[in-house]
Amino acid sequence: MEGKASLLDNMIGVGDMVLLEPLSEDSFLENLKKRFDHNEIYTYIGSVVISMNPYRSLPIYTPEKVEEYRNRNFYELSPHIYALADEAYRSLRDQDKDQCILITGESGAGKTEASKLVMSYVAAVCGKGQEVNKVKEQLLQSNPVLEAFGNAKTVRNDNSSRFGKYMDIEFDFKGDPLGGVISNYLLEKSRVVKQPRGERNFHVFYQLLSGASDETLKKLKLDRDVSKYNYLCLDSASVSGVDDAANFRTVRNAMQIVGFMEDEVQSVLQLVAAVLKLGNIEFKPESRSNGLDESRVKDKNDLKEMCELLGIEQSVLERAFSYRTVEAKSEKVSTTLNVAQAYYARDALAKNLYSRLFSWLVTRINGSIKAQAKTRHKVMGVLDIYGFEIFEDNSFEQFIINYCNEKLQQIFIELTLREEQEEYIREGIEWTNIEYFNNAVICDLMENNQNGILAMLDEECLRPGTVTDETFLDKLNTICAEHQHFESRLSKNSKFLTDHSLPHNCFRIQHYAGKVLYRVEGFVDKNNDLLYRDLSQAMYKANHNLIKQLFPEGSPAKINLKRPPTAGFQFKASVGTLMRNLQTKNPNYIRCIKPNDKKASHIFTESLVCHQVRYLGLMENVRVRRAGYAFRQAYEPCLERYKMLCKKTWPHWKGPARQGVEVLMADLKVPAEEYSYGRSKIFIRNPRTLFFLEERRRQCLQDLAALIQKIYRGWKCRRQFLLMKKSQVVVAAWYRRYAQEKKYKKIKRATTVMQSYARGWQARKLLRQLKHQKRCEEAATTIAAYWHGTQARMELRRLKEEVRNKHAVTVIWAYWQGTKARTELRQLKEEARNKHAVSVIWAGWQGTKVRREYRKFFRANAGKKIYNFTVQRIIQKYFLNLRKNLPSMSPIDKSWPTRPYSFLDGVHTELRRIFHLWRCKKYRSQFTEEKKAVYEEKLEASKLFKDRKALYPSSVSQSFKGDYLEINKNPKYQKLHSAVDEKVLLADTISKINRANGKGTPRIFLLTKKSVVLADQKTGQVKASVPLLDLASVSVSKQSDGFFALKLKEGSASAVKGDFLLSSERLIEIITKLYRLSAANAERVPLSVDISDEFLVQFKTDKVCVKFIQGSPRNGNSASCKRKNNRLLEVSVPSTP
Repeated sequence: MEGKASLLDNMIGVGDMVLLEPLSEDSFLENLKKRFDHNEIYTYIGSVVISMNPYRSLPIYTPEKVEEYRNRNFYELSPHIYALADEAYRSLRDQDKDQCILITGESGAGKTEASKLVMSYVAAVCGKGQEVNKVKEQLLQSNPVLEAFGNAKTVRNDNSSRFGKYMDIEFDFKGDPLGGVISNYLLEKSRVVKQPRGERNFHVFYQLLSGASDETLKKLKLDRDVSKYNYLCLDSASVSGVDDAANFRTVRNAMQIVGFMEDEVQSVLQLVAAVLKLGNIEFKPESRSNGLDESRVKDKNDLKEMCELLGIEQSVLERAFSYRTVEAKSEKVSTTLNVAQAYYARDALAKNLYSRLFSWLVTRINGSIKAQAKTRHKVMGVLDIYGFEIFEDNSFEQFIINYCNEKLQQIFIELTLREEQEEYIREGIEWTNIEYFNNAVICDLMENNQNGILAMLDEECLRPGTVTDETFLDKLNTICAEHQHFESRLSKNSKFLTDHSLPHNCFRIQHYAGKVLYRVEGFVDKNNDLLYRDLSQAMYKANHNLIKQLFPEGSPAKINLKRPPTAGFQFKASVGTLMRNLQTKNPNYIRCIKPNDKKASHIFTESLVCHQVRYLGLMENVRVRRAGYAFRQAYEPCLERYKMLCKKTWPHWKGPARQGVEVLMADLKVPAEEYSYGRSKIFIRNPRTLFFLEERRRQCLQDLAALIQKIYRGWKCRRQFLLMKKSQVVVAAWYRRYAQEKKYKKIKRATTVMQSYARGWQARKLLRQLKHQKRCEEAATTIAAYWHGTQARMELRRLKEEVRNKHAVTVIWAYWQGTKARTELRQLKEEARNKHAVSVIWAGWQGTKVRREYRKFFRANAGKKIYNFTVQRIIQKYFLNLRKNLPSMSPIDKSWPTRPYSFLDGVHTELRRIFHLWRCKKYRSQFTEEKKAVYEEKLEASKLFKDRKALYPSSVSQSFKGDYLEINKNPKYQKLHSAVDEKVLLADTISKINRANGKGTPRIFLLTKKSVVLADQKTGQVKASVPLLDLASVSVSKQSDGFFALKLKEGSASAVKGDFLLSSERLIEIITKLYRLSAANAERVPLSVDISDEFLVQFKTDKVCVKFIQGSPRNGNSASCKRKNNRLLEVSVPSTP
């Protein structure tokens, strides 16, 4: 059975009008309405698709729908526009047949949307790839650009195409798009200068004013207010549900995708702005001396702004609006234009400027989307063109539109009949001639080169003398009066003299879609489409490249006195080319119908739809299709669909499909005249036969469904019974298991209780025995303890008694010894007092004796001794005070106590020096080896740069860290660290000065015991490695900058590229470490450090002078380097305050 609903399954109404029974206009409309009410907007007439505009979004265009219709037979699924697009694409890809899809219908019927859906489906199902996607995107994005410039709001449609479009999409042999070519037909340029009430001008004018930025509008000299422009209709300036600003951004993006350059976009916008400005130019009459009126521009501001936009001299364009030059052979005659003629010239220029801009856009898009390969391409054409138009007031535009539709109807009938005839011949079915209305007679009336209406209109426009619309109508009445499809009130045919529905200034043509009344007013002017040569020449003089391309006839080198071809002649030629193109392709038709005039969903106006059905010739199409066999189907799907109707073919037919169909039809007893067998298809003549088969199939399907339901229900009940039986066994087994488990657990609990009581009794009995044994043991212990205590106390009393006896003896003996000692002490004291008295007397005698001797010498030596004593006391006091007032232990503390007396000056200074040396020694004893090395480097830096380099004082307070990048720990520099084998003494980021322009490049500077390494800051790649033995000297300036030059020894391997000019904030530390490394190497002379504001640097073969000057800072407070010439680099150092 089929997985998807086919054309005949679950139909709402009839999916193919060929199968409609009975066939009448009422049944046709009823079927359309029924399907429309159920959101079935697509219906077939054979291979023709009828599309009803739903005026709302439907969920039938999703990617899932695309996949559903992809590579499926046309009649396999329900009617859809995707089915026609897929059929056309597969025929092009697989059968190598060029295709064309003709989309027709009146304004608002959905032609533009239908063409978008076809293109989007083809884009979705064709190949993928970067280049293919680019081509598809360009083809799809050409639509927004052309819609902006070629579509407008009308009373029937908010996005009505006001031009005909035919696009040839080119494919390669795989079916992938290569490019395309667009042809446009008859842009309604009269809309530029005048719009009917309730309609708008082309979209681009409103999009530009709404969506462009203020800066863009200022450049284009435009104002956002729509009411300031005469060419824009005010009552319909905005459209409900349309965002002009967003659409403008979409158009800009689409132009970029298609391939427009930015200057081209600006040129296009300038021309659009110029058209708006052109509409604001107004004229006033001015009388001349000869009595003739001459036109003059009222307000020249808009004229001036337009000329500035297009680069035209204002006087040249102003004269072109006031004068007209007529050339005849070698003579030139200049005539003045009155106000009406000036307005005509203005509007003619606006229409030509816009229509030529539109043609240029089409050409430019073709240049971007055309196929690049020169090989033969497969082509699919998509024609989106106006439908048949019948208005209350029909003019020249409706005439040529209806002429185009007559040609399309003619080719539609011819190609449909030809397709039918070819299929009949291909299937071996006898072809019977089909009678149908041939509209060739109407086409001949309109396009005949001798007596056709277009030919007579051209002849009337080109003849000398007074030419008016009335003279043209008179000519028609003279030549076409007897034509059966031409009617006119002024003709000599008495049949129309009393027809008051036919005005005097009109004529009527009976088209295939009905009679249309044309008003001749404006036919001659619109056909002439005349633009004065003065305006063309003024446009060509513009200083604007695009304007020159649009008006080539204005070139003085290409003056052509021949009259340009008329609009009717050009349209007739383009339609002829289109018809020849379509006849070379396999046609596919989409007929679009508008359900109502209110642009509302769910409204079906029968009169309006009936009118469209008539002029689209849909009934005629059904009759042509049904003239032979109404339905045909390949044998395989036919047998698959109806095989259940015959016992011999059901369920499987093992022979050829055709034999199976023959057996089936014979078993059903279908009359032989109702069908015929082709080579690959069966042809059914009458829809009733098909409906008979469908009804039998429906009944059979119901019987089969009942049988399947019966078998399924029996199987389901048996399965349910077996499942319940199996479940009952399982439940019983589980219950028995549960009951046995419960009984076992009960017995187990009882046993456990009995065991617990028995074990408890045994445990208590054992406990009593143990307690009795323990009490016996404790009693014996207690008795033994009491006995031992009594024995111990008795022994203690005995020992105490012995001790007391011994102590009494000791006390007595101590008292005796004390008394004896005190007696002896008193004796010794008495003897000592006696000896001391003798000593005191002797000492007194000796003192007297000495004083007597001393008095003899006292006066001679007393002054000197007093002086020495005083000095010693002063010095003693000085040292004591100095000890109290010693300064701190900091070596940089320069304070020292003041000396009290001048004779201590030398001692005071020497003590200060000794104290400072001792204090420094104590301070140094606290240093680690690393800190000693830092201070040694600081000392070395002081010797090198103190009072010689202005940068030195700021470096004193900065510690010499060495590895500022932490290269051993940072994973970012792991690769660089592995590339350097030795220990890194210094790692920092510096700037390497470029020799060409003096600009700095960040580099990583590494210093090891044997070499200097420069590496890239981002990648860590080593750029240069210089051994220290190759360094000759280092040059720095006296200023506060960080520039230094590493000069290499001549002839060394590192000197190939020359010296290095570098810059670093840590210049003092870098050069100090370099100097100490060179001084520590006994094999070489210590590195020379040159300090000068001007030194030479060797760059490859050239020597460049580096000169340092003081100046204003450019980059903050840092020095800047600039190359003055090939021999001088100038470094500007900010002056220090």
